[in-house]
Amino acid sequence: MKFFSTLALAGSVLLLAGGDVFAQAKTFEGESVSVTATIEAIDASTRSLTVKNDKGIYETIQVPDMKRFSELKVGDKVTARYYDNVVVRLKKPGENAVDVASAALTPGGGTRPAGTVAGQRTITVKVTAMDPKTSSVTVSGPNGYLYSRRVADKKAFALLKVGDQLDMTWTEAVMISVEAAK
Repeated sequence: MKFFSTLALAGSVLLLAGGDVFAQAKTFEGESVSVTATIEAIDASTRSLTVKNDKGIYETIQVPDMKRFSELKVGDKVTARYYDNVVVRLKKPGENAVDVASAALTPGGGTRPAGTVAGQRTITVKVTAMDPKTSSVTVSGPNGYLYSRRVADKKAFALLKVGDQLDMTWTEAVMISVEAAK
């Protein structure tokens, strides 16, 4: 997954919308990014690929769990599509806190190597500080999680108070496909 860290994707953000957002969950679409790189070298002994992106930057990627590794060839084009979103929901008083994560790998069914890696994490966070001058909120959660973010919608900001608990669910997915060298 080292390859995807080079995409320089911004992390999920804490945003809140006005109106009925707290009566139900609200989904905020995140990023959708697509990157294509060409396989320049393959090392079967270390199960690594050296790829070059469209800017001429080389990177070596470890792919230890790839089942169809032997089908890759120098010159193949690897495309990775990244998608994320976050769902924020105001918890009702007395609701239990959550901290759950799940992940899945789904291999592609086509004639070329492909697949999807997806993960989701839901945590309960507590509003620990608010700054009305900047419309920013700070939340804390499990394992020392601390996050501050400006809330774009002033009506939503006005609905919050220190001590409120929110469930935040992040979903990320990466779809990978390989096109044969021409």
